[in-house]
Amino acid sequence: MKRILSMLAAFTVIVAAVAFAKSGDEKTGAAHHSTAAMKSGSWTGEVLDAGCYIGHGAMGAKHAECGLKCAASGMPLMLLTKDGKAVLLTPNHDNPDAYNQLKTMVGAVATVTGTIAERGGVKGIDVTGATAAATAEAPAAK
Repeated sequence: MKRILSMLAAFTVIVAAVAFAKSGDEKTGAAHHSTAAMKSGSWTGEVLDAGCYIGHGAMGAKHAECGLKCAASGMPLMLLTKDGKAVLLTPNHDNPDAYNQLKTMVGAVATVTGTIAERGGVKGIDVTGATAAATAEAPAAK
């Protein structure tokens, strides 16, 4: 009898776990691999390392040397656009060359091309191109 009750309890736990996992997929849309609404374009702004910008508000020419070291060490990059919004930059899975080029441009103004999407409240650009821009286009510090 104890063996039957133990097996029944184990079966109930498994069924509950499967049901819980399935309900979690429905809540998240089971779409962590699907494509969010994406828009292609170009954005201009200062290339930042995410750690120093988010943690300390560090940016600009005074922070360029530190930012370059952080980017070279693998710190994620962001773009501070002219309207004062920071957007996460991600390397394109098929060709990360443009993103890698941006690692050498931290503290400088660049024009980034790619596709922008938002998920979970985070906006990010899948970088497919990057060029240096005129410093007159730098965003205002906030």
